[in-house]
Amino acid sequence: MGAHGTARHTTTAQAADSHETVRDREIAEEQRHLDVVYRRLGEKLAEAEYILEDAAKRASVGTPGALAERDAQVYRAGAHLHRLNSEFEDFLFGRIDLQQADRPEEHGIPSQTPLDPSDPTIAETLHIGRIGVLDAEYGPLVIDWRAPAAAPFYRATPVEPGRVVRRRVIRSKGRRVLGVEDDLLRPDLPTDLAVVGDGALMAALGRARSHTMRDIVSSIQKEQDEVIRAPAAGATLVTGGPGTGKTAVALHRAAYLLYQDRRRYAGGILVVSPTPLLVAYTEGVLPSLGEEGQVAIRAVGALVDGVEADTYDTPEVARIKGSSRMVQVLRRAARAALDSPTTPGELRIVAAGEVLRLDAARLGDLRRTVLGGTTPINLLRPRARRLLLDALWSEAVRHRPRPVDRAERERRQEERESFDEYVTDLDAFQDFLAAWWPVLTPQRVLAVLRSGRALGRVSRRVLGPEEVRLLAASWRRLDDDGRGPLSTHDVALVDELTLLLGEPARPRIREVDPTDQLTGLDEVTTYADRMGRDRGRREGPVERTEYAHVIVDEAQDLTPMQWRMIGRRARQATWTIVGDPAQASWPDPAEAQAAMDEVLGGKPRRRHTLTTNYRNPAEIAEVAARVLALAAPGTPSPEAVRSTGVAPRFAAAPDADGYFAEAARSEVERLLAEVEGTVAVVVPMERRTEAAGWIAGLGDRAVALGSLEAKGLEYDATVVADPTGIAGESEAGLRVLYVALTRATQRLTVLCGPDDLPDSDGVPALLR
Repeated sequence: MGAHGTARHTTTAQAADSHETVRDREIAEEQRHLDVVYRRLGEKLAEAEYILEDAAKRASVGTPGALAERDAQVYRAGAHLHRLNSEFEDFLFGRIDLQQADRPEEHGIPSQTPLDPSDPTIAETLHIGRIGVLDAEYGPLVIDWRAPAAAPFYRATPVEPGRVVRRRVIRSKGRRVLGVEDDLLRPDLPTDLAVVGDGALMAALGRARSHTMRDIVSSIQKEQDEVIRAPAAGATLVTGGPGTGKTAVALHRAAYLLYQDRRRYAGGILVVSPTPLLVAYTEGVLPSLGEEGQVAIRAVGALVDGVEADTYDTPEVARIKGSSRMVQVLRRAARAALDSPTTPGELRIVAAGEVLRLDAARLGDLRRTVLGGTTPINLLRPRARRLLLDALWSEAVRHRPRPVDRAERERRQEERESFDEYVTDLDAFQDFLAAWWPVLTPQRVLAVLRSGRALGRVSRRVLGPEEVRLLAASWRRLDDDGRGPLSTHDVALVDELTLLLGEPARPRIREVDPTDQLTGLDEVTTYADRMGRDRGRREGPVERTEYAHVIVDEAQDLTPMQWRMIGRRARQATWTIVGDPAQASWPDPAEAQAAMDEVLGGKPRRRHTLTTNYRNPAEIAEVAARVLALAAPGTPSPEAVRSTGVAPRFAAAPDADGYFAEAARSEVERLLAEVEGTVAVVVPMERRTEAAGWIAGLGDRAVALGSLEAKGLEYDATVVADPTGIAGESEAGLRVLYVALTRATQRLTVLCGPDDLPDSDGVPALLR
């Protein structure tokens, strides 16, 4: 049966067959269609390979026109080959059986209104897949899931079925159909369509989890599809509680936008995730949707090329580093970093037949003159050099009369040029310039701030004494050049300092004063420009990449400084921002909101709210809702769509000697035997290393992670150890605990410390 043919109805005799026989027959029917699809894919592969061979022959012609045509053919054919050769799980995953429309299709989009609500006739069947496939006569064998014609597969509901009578999810691997799950959306119609399974959504939610996210392309629900297909202009703001699919929806939206207008997003799409763990968890989703190359998924701590952040600050330090107050501190620090104990107090050279000297007062005046503006400090070095030469020349000619005629002025000008060349070549002058106006790096500025005294000077009236002490101590492990471990919150500070300092210019025959020639100070490249370049450390200035669209995941956790960092990469971009205020680890939502508003400016905004929890069964969602009521009073909890009948387990560590280790390991072993997928132990951030030891040797299915690392991840079972410790980590501790309690899809164990024993019902005081 073709994708546009008429569906076969089951007869009364067939309905009497066993359910397994009906299932086998329906699987066999879908297998026949999939075989046709793969035969057609083979033909398309052969066509693409022929185009590549023909393009290679055109290269021998040698004319510019032939070479340009060849390059265009190679690009198109190569991209097509890559998509056709991709190994897709569930390549063809859906089918909808549609009633007759009351009017002709418009632009290939089937009408949603049936001719007669009581007419059971199936007018057409559409198969939905990861990419579109046409037969030799250009009829649709497979509809791309992003195409308008596929929208009813996601939008139809039993309340508003439109033309959809039956929706089917087809599960396959490679070229073999493994199973089907059906939803009958019009049970009132006297149709004989076979209905197999208990529903596609429930089947998808019950599958075991691995350590990587699967796409949800076959189980997208209506409210999720509305977000995915929302217009791109301006900013799309999406809120929703745990398990509502925000991250998956954001990734599918990236694929949809590229499908809709690939040229518009030639600048690339940036997806910002909160942690490297979430990046690793989600990075396979877009390739599974046929999209690679134009989407960059980066952790917020990895947005600055060449900077590796592998540590976490304490909540108190993170609160300081993330605050917008740091902008003023860093502006002062960038200038103050020019002074150091080794900065020379005077310049003394021998030139023009005498000793020329600039004292500390004169040098101070020169520096203030150079810094009188907003040009980045490193880019002012040529101006500093020029003003030093001007001051030395003034000293050299201070006793000479001013030139009175043109000939004398020309001789004086020639003498000046010779003087500049001579002085510039002096080692003493070069050494002085290097010490007096050093090339600064962001890391070197942070290293200067290791000193509480230096930090106190630049943060006067901005930070309090205790904040200065904590901040300086956090950079104590950096050496004088700033080499050493940086935290994820340091990355936004490095980016801010990069803007304030400017990248040092590449070596030139003659340095150019940027106050005289301002062009080229703010080089911007597109993501496409960068794709072919070496991703390692580059010589010379790092060019800032701008994107055409930016998707921010877990936006509620971004600090004001991180918003500024992302905004520099999206000055002309459209936005998709997803998050949940109830899960925010940042303690000052109003400050973060102000920073986001500044970044978005006057862009129009549209808002969506996801309300259904597809991850947690009702039993786990109920426990999490108790914490939500404390963490964010008045916030509605998303509604769970299923129940497992298994209540969460509450237990306590037996004694101080076995403080969590024995109890946690025992719980993980039990859960590994009960579920097919992954099991996670979630602990306070400071206990991550300790928790890894608890589960050592239990295999790859078990992982240990800190509370802030759990964002966006999900597991079949979760052990939340020391909930009181998580809640007490910071001002936002209860919200972080709420996140930890909502990671499990099947089983949850809450493991309390010896000081937080459960009550007679087995529920700890914090969760009662």
